Amino acid sequence: MTAQARYKRVPVHGVLLLDKAAGISSTQALAKAKRSLNAKKAGHTGTLDPFATGLLPLCFGEATKFASDLLDADKTYEATVRLGVTTSTGDTEGHVLDTREVKVTQAQIEQALIPFKGCISQIPPMYSALKRDGKPLYAYARDGVTLEREARNIIIHELELVAFNASELKIRVRCSKGTYVRVLGEDIGKALGCGAHLTQLRRTAIAHLAVADAVTLSVLDEQAEARSSLLLPVDTLTSRLPAVQLDDVLIRRFMHGQRLALGKEVRDENLADGFPKGRVRVLSHPGAFAGTAVINEHDVLIPERVISITAC
Repeated sequence: MTAQARYKRVPVHGVLLLDKAAGISSTQALAKAKRSLNAKKAGHTGTLDPFATGLLPLCFGEATKFASDLLDADKTYEATVRLGVTTSTGDTEGHVLDTREVKVTQAQIEQALIPFKGCISQIPPMYSALKRDGKPLYAYARDGVTLEREARNIIIHELELVAFNASELKIRVRCSKGTYVRVLGEDIGKALGCGAHLTQLRRTAIAHLAVADAVTLSVLDEQAEARSSLLLPVDTLTSRLPAVQLDDVLIRRFMHGQRLALGKEVRDENLADGFPKGRVRVLSHPGAFAGTAVINEHDVLIPERVISITAC
């Protein structure tokens, strides 16, 4: 393949589950994947810190319309926490602030984890992309400025001690959106009285998507002739929504953004006793994904996001 052909942008539609390596930002990873696929349009579904690894779903073409569907999803991480050392960033990217002796047992650690399970409050770190007056907090932090931050309510659905060895422990966390595992690691260190920071962070799952099904950038580069086969369908991120199937006439009206009063001619493939309320996936008569919609209490289907290609 010539350089000119390689970098000619073409329409690419689908979802790539990327296993991001450490030392690269999510934006850089997206740019590399976009270049490998020669894709015209691409976006990610939420970022990973540069030092973190793991699942980073990337959307291409029409799939970018549904990237926000993962923003509210629960996420699962595995983290290695170094006790006795605190850093300015809560991970290995910052400079050491304090070093303390570590004298804890596994039983003490397991006891310390209990208060962090369930609904808790967490103060976002200064080294984060949250913005204040249009400027990210990490930019203030790099200038030596610390701002007051309001605590946020988050949910730690699962928090498990996987391993413990001297001053290092490994935890598995399933949590709600907005959770900073770096802060969780720091807070665990505070609870143990010795401080802590993360030395490794790996995202293993987002909702129903798992890193076991992801590919690395190197694999993407190596499989030049089979790259398109690595892409999942456009509707991957919405696959857990209930589905409503429309006939040829109604699907054309839906594709033009028209509201539809649902009748007996519309088949709901999930519920025989009526239409699901709320967000749904809309399928054409052959079963091809056409977009998403909202069904209100009056059984009116209101188009939400409509794709501009007929089959994915």
